[in-house]
Amino acid sequence: MPLILISGFPCSGKTHRAKQLLDLLKPKIDSSSDERIRKLTVHLINDQSLGVSRGVYREAKTEKDARAAELSAVKRLLSRDAIVIADGLNYIKGFRYQLYCEAKAVRTPSCVVHVGTPATKCGENNDRLLSEAGGKDGYEQDIFENLIFRYEEPNGMTRWDSPLFTVPIDDTEPPVEQIWDAIIGSDGQMKMAKPNAATITPQATESDYLYELDRSTQEVVSSVLDWQKDHPGESGEEIKCGSDTIVLPSNPVSLPQLQRIRRQFTNMNRQTHISKSRIRTLFVEYLNDNLG
Repeated sequence: MPLILISGFPCSGKTHRAKQLLDLLKPKIDSSSDERIRKLTVHLINDQSLGVSRGVYREAKTEKDARAAELSAVKRLLSRDAIVIADGLNYIKGFRYQLYCEAKAVRTPSCVVHVGTPATKCGENNDRLLSEAGGKDGYEQDIFENLIFRYEEPNGMTRWDSPLFTVPIDDTEPPVEQIWDAIIGSDGQMKMAKPNAATITPQATESDYLYELDRSTQEVVSSVLDWQKDHPGESGEEIKCGSDTIVLPSNPVSLPQLQRIRRQFTNMNRQTHISKSRIRTLFVEYLNDNLG
């Protein structure tokens, strides 16, 4: 059942908010008149439960392994009879998109809870943690600053970050009633999410699928680069790529940025089967969401 994704700066109080949600959701489940809801269990996944140390965020490989562990745990626990609270940094929007796709694939709703603690307060929290219990619960200063710098704040205008609930530092608890309505429904009837072409995941069968995935996405990237080359200094325009429309941001898009978005999309869809005629359209949608 539903996936609740917790996101925020390091040392922002994410685990505290996740545990609050755990304690607030259980009574609502127990008091429901719907027998299916009363059968729900709530699972909390975080670095501590996965055995992930703060030091893994120093190196790209170990950080990637930590994300893979979280993704694997979410996939294992998502079911018709469970609510999964994923309490991790979840600071990369591409990773949040992956988790969103996992929820859609099992036809369950998801939402994002953004713990909106300011970076300065997070820094104070980290300093305190470093001074306590041998510093094992804090981040080394360079790691902390790097994570703050790289954080990609959730955007409620994108599909995978919505519905988005921001919890300010002064709020005593998360908006559990609104979250409940989003993932279960105000009428108490459990919601089902309809999967789409990008999240249904049978194995690819067309022999040239990977070639087409590579070719179609590169075609879109080339369209953006060619347009920018022919229109120096212009931005914020809509350009055509076949029958699809790419919406450019107000600032020029760099080749590394396009390559990163393309790599995320191809990695997520390498083992899935999208109709070849839909690859370009879905990548344009993904590109627009990431550039917006």
